[in-house]
Parts: sequence; structure tokens; C-alpha cells
Amino acid sequence: MIEVSNLTKKYGDHIAVDDLSFRVEKGQIYGFLGPNGAGKSTTMNIMTGYLAATKGTVTINGKDIMKEPEEAKKCIGYLPELPPLYLDMTVKEYLRFVAELKKVPAKERETQIAAVMEMTQITDMQRRLIKNLSKGYKQRVGLAQAIIGYPEVIILDEPTVGLDPKQIIEIRDLIRKLGENHTVILSSHILSEVSAVCDHIMIIAHGKLVASDSPEGLQKLMSGSAELMLSIKGSFEAAQEVLEKLSEVQAVELIAEEKDGVVVLRVLSAESKDAREAVFYALAEAKLPIMSMQFVTKSLEDIFLELTEDAPEEDTEQAEEETEEATVPEETEEAPEEEKEEQ
Repeated sequence: MIEVSNLTKKYGDHIAVDDLSFRVEKGQIYGFLGPNGAGKSTTMNIMTGYLAATKGTVTINGKDIMKEPEEAKKCIGYLPELPPLYLDMTVKEYLRFVAELKKVPAKERETQIAAVMEMTQITDMQRRLIKNLSKGYKQRVGLAQAIIGYPEVIILDEPTVGLDPKQIIEIRDLIRKLGENHTVILSSHILSEVSAVCDHIMIIAHGKLVASDSPEGLQKLMSGSAELMLSIKGSFEAAQEVLEKLSEVQAVELIAEEKDGVVVLRVLSAESKDAREAVFYALAEAKLPIMSMQFVTKSLEDIFLELTEDAPEEDTEQAEEETEEATVPEETEEAPEEEKEEQ
């Protein structure tokens, strides 16, 4: 459905996206995960044709987003981090305006708008001015405009930012529902957001793709070196001598020395091996009693931190932010006269 090849975007000396390549298959929900400043929004803006790449290509359903923008964009519904809403229009006026811009056939518009409002649960708000809506409802209106025209691909940039817990759950449920009939790509720096709704996760750091797999696949990939936390009665030197002889053990580290001759150790297992049984029998034979043993596997949070280590904390994509602001119309923008309806 989408193929990104050798994508690079520079802002002066700053490289926001660095030779990025990946494929998005049809009918799945993809999570684009990375710390602030990693290049997520820049990549999405290039994928939607909003920004030009310094080099590289993006094809949407076989159409190059730069060479055939109109054809490529017909396949895309896009919700930027700041929804492009006309605040002085009512919800229904705005969706009619969007439907006309997207060239939805006139005879289908009212039916499609009603269906989209029902899907996003904003039917009761259709006659209200957008500026009077809560942030959660504004986000729903933004989602509705992305869905209008029923594009094959829906791209959502930080769709739950600034929402309360109830609104977040509602938006997640809506994204799952969209995934039944559309290919969905959502960006986030919130792990729970991505792991809760996505079939596939792509992790980006410093503008580079550092991992791409299902949530389960990522955990399996990164769990090759599991850890054992051990408390044993005896000396560290004696335990280290015994454990380092085992083929299942990669390294042994002293964590703490406690009272009554008990030491706490961290034992790193060799790749793809479970060292628990070998460690148990080896220490028992050496007369080093195990007081406790804890098997530690890597969570998605651990994987994210390991893969994005040393990524910048602050968002350095200043040029991108300035460009994004331009997507939000002025509040004083005059709505088309023919779209006005009695409020």
C-alpha cells in the first residue's frame, strides 16, 4: 500500500529523516513510535505530500506522492497533530466543505457525512460551532474529515495528544474500528498508545528506522538475553566461578551484599537460552543455597529505551513545527456562503 525508499529530509545542518525505508502492507494498523524529535511528523508530512523530501521517494498504492500528487492523495486521509478546523463553521458545514474539496459525488455527500458523524460519535454536535467544542470533540471532527471520502489509508499524527483518559479510550476504540476497513498509520511517543491498538510497530530514532515488527515479535527479538536476579547464601567469588562455567550463562554481576552472608547477583543468560535449570543445579551442587530467583524479561518499554538510547529529548524539528502551524486556518477565515446553514 505504501513504500518509502531512502527518504531523507534536512533542515539546514539538521537531518530530521535519515535514509528511511519501509513498507506498509494493506489492512493493518501500524504504529510509528519514537521520542520527541525523532522525525515522526516530518516523515508523515512527506508521506502525505505536505512536505517535499530532500531525497528519496514515497509511493501510495503505486502512485509517487511528488510526481502524481493528486492521484496519490486520493488514497489518503490525514489528521495532523493540530487538526485543520475552521472554527467559525458548524461541524456539518465543515464536513460538507471537506466532502466538496475531496470531490465526493454530490448525491453521496449527505449519506456519507451522516455515516462518518455516526462513526466518530459527533452526530449530536453537528449544528454546533467547532470553536465551542471540547478538545476531544475537535479531535473527533478532525478524524471525521480524514475519513470523508473513505480513503484506503488513514494517517494519524499523535491522535490522542492532550485528551483525558476517557477520550483516549474512545479514540483508541475508533482507531480499531477504522482498522477493519482501512490501513491505519498512527504516530506516537506513548508506548501504551501503540501497543494497545497496533498490529505492527516501527520504532524511529535520530530519523532512522531501528526496528519494525509486531509487538510480540519485538519482545521475542529482544528477549534473547534474559536476566536472572538471584539471592544466594555464599560469596560472590564462589558463585561467579561456578556460574561462568555454564554454557547457558553469558555474564555474572554483583548487585549487593546483604547481611547473614547473602549476596544479590544479576546473571545474564546466553542468547536464546533459559539458564534457570542449569543455574539451580550448579549452585546446589556447589552448596550455595538459592534464597530467591527472579526471571526478568524485557518489556516493550525496555525495548523502546534500548533502541532509542541517546535520542534527543527536545523536539528539534523547528522548521517542521512552523510549517505545521500553517495547516491551521485562521479563526477569522470566511466560510463559503453556500455552506452556511441556519444555526
